[in-house]
Amino acid sequence: MRVVLSNSSGVPLYQQIKDQIGLAVLSGELTEGTALPSVRALARDLRISIITTGRAYAELSADGFITTVPGKGAFVLPLDSALVREQLLRQVEDGLQAALDAAGRAGLGREDLIRMLDGLIEAGPEPAHEGAREAAGAQ
Repeated sequence: MRVVLSNSSGVPLYQQIKDQIGLAVLSGELTEGTALPSVRALARDLRISIITTGRAYAELSADGFITTVPGKGAFVLPLDSALVREQLLRQVEDGLQAALDAAGRAGLGREDLIRMLDGLIEAGPEPAHEGAREAAGAQ
């Protein structure tokens, strides 16, 4: 797995690291038991502070993605289905918030947004389970 950082994205570096590793775990690119680079090695490779990589690893650990074993390193934990669902819900909320922000700037109201969402649901692939379509249609 390769971590790519951007100084111009407006997202803190530790958050970029956390997001990329978390996404790699959720997507299956990093599987249970996979060893991650040490905090020092990752900091050296990315040419950033050890404090920055340490914070990213601490947050990944707190979120249940990795565990750190003193003297051995950091390892990917098995995926917890509740954790996966929570992370996916967070991604949906982030996406919806970004859409609401853009809609506000464009002067769109609630009804406009509902029509757009309904159109996207109808045009897009089938949801993973029927409840998703029913919940969206109930609005």
